[in-house]
Amino acid sequence: MSVSVTPEYMDLLNRAVSREIQVSLQYMLQHAKMEKLIRKVIAENILLDKTTYEAVGKFLKEFAIMEMKHAGKIIERIYYLGGAATTRSDKINVGSSLSEFARHGVKAEEEALVLYRNIIEAAGTIGDWETREVFEKIYGEEEAHLFKFQEYTSMSDEKEGTQKVTGWREIINDAYFDMLNKAVAAEISAIIQYTNQHEKASLLALRKKETALEVVTEANKAKVVSELLKPIFMMEMEHLEKISERIYLLEGECVSVPDPFPQVGNDANDFLNLDHEAEDYAIQLYRKIIEEALKRGDTTTRHLFEGIVMQEEEHYWKFDDFVK
Repeated sequence: MSVSVTPEYMDLLNRAVSREIQVSLQYMLQHAKMEKLIRKVIAENILLDKTTYEAVGKFLKEFAIMEMKHAGKIIERIYYLGGAATTRSDKINVGSSLSEFARHGVKAEEEALVLYRNIIEAAGTIGDWETREVFEKIYGEEEAHLFKFQEYTSMSDEKEGTQKVTGWREIINDAYFDMLNKAVAAEISAIIQYTNQHEKASLLALRKKETALEVVTEANKAKVVSELLKPIFMMEMEHLEKISERIYLLEGECVSVPDPFPQVGNDANDFLNLDHEAEDYAIQLYRKIIEEALKRGDTTTRHLFEGIVMQEEEHYWKFDDFVK
């Protein structure tokens, strides 16, 4: 090991991971909720091609993806230093309006900057220059996020018009929302699990070449799995966006806690088996949602999950190709 780290130092880095997971999911759920706010009947919006909600929704999604990339960089560094990266998130705060989104964003980013200054100082103290450089870059990007959110904290929210609850909405009840939220929880679990595994597979020890074939091809099973997980993770982010957006449009609220709890594993074989199980769970759940949506006549939700379950089946068979 190039530097000597302490449990307290690893705890600092894992606090950063929890923070990055939190804001990534928080901003993605806020982005999805924007679609509901956009569709409210606001007199001024009738005359506009674009609203403030759409402008904010765009950068929230960009921030969400950037924050998960931050988490990935920190996770990779933790494994390189011989630690184990957490899969736990700090408390997620979504809100119900543009100004609330902004205030929650300001609070999260301010807390992150304080934590990251401590990490930068600690990294310099022990001579962990690589980690210091990683956090100095992240710090600059988080500061830019803070300034962006500050632009909207004093802004008056557009007033929502009233909407009459029409007959078709009567097909939606708490039991239905509970089922849809199981899908949200499953997607959150997959995002955290696959991100962590992707970075753990980048660990140098997992990429050691043990056979002549691995030397010739400059690859091994861990590297193949790492490259397999990255696009799948991005697709799961899209699934989370679409499902949560649908819940918000149906006048529901989304959960923000993963279920089942993400499981990482110790090596490439563990990753594949755990991910195979995760996809199997999701497919069975989503087929039940499709069946329930069909019973209720909720055609839009049914079509949404029919598309998602096809992609989850593709993931399942990709993992199945490697599972022993």
